[in-house]
Amino acid sequence: MARIAFGGFQHETNTFAPSKATYDDFLKPGAWPGLTRGAALFDAIAGINIPVAGYVEAAKAQGHELLPLTWTNATPSAHVTEDAYERIAAMLLEDLAALKDIDALYLDLHGAMVAEHVDDGEGELLRRVRDLVGPDLPLVVSLDLHANVTREMVEFSDCLDIYRTYPHVDMAATGRRCAQHLDALLKGEGGRFKAFRQMPFMIPLTSGCTYEGPAKEVYREVKLLAQEPGVTAVSFACGFCPADFPGAGASLVAYGTSQEAADEAAANLYEAAIERESAFALEALKPAEAVREAMRIARHTDKPVVLADAQDNAGGGANSDTTGLLRALIEERAEGAVLANLYDPAAAEAAHAAGEGAEVALALGGRSGVPGDAPYEGIFKVLRLGDGQCTGTGPFYKGAHMKLGPTALLEKDGVKVAVASAKVQLADQAMLRHLGIEPSAQRILALKSSVHFRADFQPLSEAVLVVVSPGPVVLDNRELAFRRLRPGLRIMPCGPVFTPAGPVAAD
Repeated sequence: MARIAFGGFQHETNTFAPSKATYDDFLKPGAWPGLTRGAALFDAIAGINIPVAGYVEAAKAQGHELLPLTWTNATPSAHVTEDAYERIAAMLLEDLAALKDIDALYLDLHGAMVAEHVDDGEGELLRRVRDLVGPDLPLVVSLDLHANVTREMVEFSDCLDIYRTYPHVDMAATGRRCAQHLDALLKGEGGRFKAFRQMPFMIPLTSGCTYEGPAKEVYREVKLLAQEPGVTAVSFACGFCPADFPGAGASLVAYGTSQEAADEAAANLYEAAIERESAFALEALKPAEAVREAMRIARHTDKPVVLADAQDNAGGGANSDTTGLLRALIEERAEGAVLANLYDPAAAEAAHAAGEGAEVALALGGRSGVPGDAPYEGIFKVLRLGDGQCTGTGPFYKGAHMKLGPTALLEKDGVKVAVASAKVQLADQAMLRHLGIEPSAQRILALKSSVHFRADFQPLSEAVLVVVSPGPVVLDNRELAFRRLRPGLRIMPCGPVFTPAGPVAAD
């Protein structure tokens, strides 16, 4: 039995997003627990599909003594403030320094955190951890599939294990793999030889979905290579594109009992991804076009057609309050459509004050300053009110105790819109049932999510259409004003190429 410390600090940073992550944002529970320290962490994470919960479950079964540190996360947004980063990093290091005679450390990180004063949030945190615990303590880290992996992250850890699914239905499973890696290192059986490669092209967010296409094939290679003799772990990260710093983009890392084994696995995975570059191209529709196509499909099926409002996804740093898709649904007279969830605490408060059955005049959403967006003004009927508390039942948010604040289901011209007081992407059917909406009975479901919704909604849908409505989670990287990427990186599959002076067309 070993004494193993564990904790986590998670944030996915969209440097083009409108709102920064403050210390208070890390305190608030949303889909997952807020900041938690010490023994309370065991109860806070129990039964939730997140890496730290999977790690604890597996490490307990191995018979190890687990010593909880600090764990926290905040909804994706723009930069983590310097105040928030330094306070939380200090807590984690303080908790770690207070422990005596620990044998190993597991950290549940994201891999795409950018702070106001630190580009590579995880690399800097791991450097500080190494300074504290020394170079030899076994240290294993779980990362999100959208991690922007850097050389510092690889250098200051013994193993980075990354989700293999998008939607991320394997978050807890990744934590369990980390427990296996750490146990092997403690027994002297793990491989500490490393190979790291950064891909020369960025992958558009929705093109990383592992249900189909090139991402499915690449992650099949990940599983096969991880079983090769001498290879102890293999991971591929699609990267998080809307992060303007040199480490952004897709990457891979391999570990082995020899440098040769690690290098060979990395080279094979690199080639598997490179040969599929063109297949990662973006496919999406404009709002009115998407609504018309959804209405056409819906006329011939009893299953709902799903519209992904992908660029206004709170899971990618948006505020989930843009109105472009809502406007298209109403203007195209898409009766029976439901849009969810639109973040507007003031509208939810007004609906609660008016009561169910009342009509209220609202300037709904549109307050994030996103170019091309504005509040939608009109008279809405209040159909249903809720307290925002529900528990996730789908593969992604399974077990998550959500706190969405006051919620309301509104209707205008036959189009319903679910309004929430917290920014959480719509990726679980329980979030709709909370307001009396049975997802399978709807004609059109317009969901503010990029890909995670697919885990719970794609099986019941007739079709899924990706929409490019206004929002800061930009799918086409050519629309982002990059200034600090590494030179030569192709910002979309097969070009264009970034240069310090800006992107230029590929040859």
